[in-house]
Amino acid sequence: RKQEIVKITEQLIESINNADFEGYTKICDPHMTAFEPEALGNLLEGMEFHKFYFDHESVLTVLGKNRGINTTVLNPTVHLLGDDAACIAYIILVQYIDKQGVPRSHQYEETRVWHRRDNKWQNVHSHRSASVASTSSAFSPSAINK
Repeated sequence: RKQEIVKITEQLIESINNADFEGYTKICDPHMTAFEPEALGNLLEGMEFHKFYFDHESVLTVLGKNRGINTTVLNPTVHLLGDDAACIAYIILVQYIDKQGVPRSHQYEETRVWHRRDNKWQNVHSHRSASVASTSSAFSPSAINK
């Protein structure tokens, strides 16, 4: 069952990377709660806050959508909380090419709480912390053409 939680978490992240709000809502409870760095410390409830980012592709483009994004889940640790609940904590490493063509990396610490209803896992709570770890590569493809 632990591998199920890792897999559904990766599917959720893939829906975010693909700006697939419909897929995201199928995996998340409509009343999910979340702490996100963008919410400035406020506890969010529901999907409206998240929908804003799916609706504004320019925001996602800045984050790398359609510009070579690669997301890796590192060191996932799953805690089974009975037959129908689980918690997963992990590092998410996001690599992308910015608008200037510079490769960049960002790291976040994430925790998600999953609840199984009607034999279907749903994300009921998430907590993402913005890490101070981010890099940009000194290599720039535009430098090759000079």
